[in-house]
Amino acid sequence: MKPVNHIMTNIFKTIKTPAGELTIIANNKNLLATLWENEILGRVNIQTAKMDKNHPVLQEAEKQLNEYFLGKRQIFNLPLEVHGTSFQEKVWLGLQTIPYGKTMSYAELAGQIGSPKACRAVGGANRVNPISIIIPCHRVIGSNGELTGFAGGLQLKAFLLDLEKQHGRWFC
Repeated sequence: MKPVNHIMTNIFKTIKTPAGELTIIANNKNLLATLWENEILGRVNIQTAKMDKNHPVLQEAEKQLNEYFLGKRQIFNLPLEVHGTSFQEKVWLGLQTIPYGKTMSYAELAGQIGSPKACRAVGGANRVNPISIIIPCHRVIGSNGELTGFAGGLQLKAFLLDLEKQHGRWFC
């Protein structure tokens, strides 16, 4: 008897947000990606296959992203699945510890994850973060306080940081 090949088909949905159109991608159980309208080809290697506007993971992701943009959500509660090197995954976990409305330098994040000399590698892992906004790579800035590198563009990075500062003061 031949084994049955169960191939999971990724599903996607495009949503309109104040940060532009986002494409959110999931498999049967987990969110895999949040991609920008002008996504850099090949930045994130996730196959999209089928549109499904009613998939529960995508509906919940859209709901939580809308709440975030309205200033009603600081922490996302979604099932996530990321695939990268062990270092990238460590960086992506570290990103999730940066509080809403706060920033951290690449050097600080490198130190926090136990690799204090890996500032550039932290930047590289940020660049390929597949789940933008939800895994908040926009909260990482240069050591001098300058906004640097962001897959969505520096204008969007500034927009997200301003949004969080504006709404952050209303949370206790």
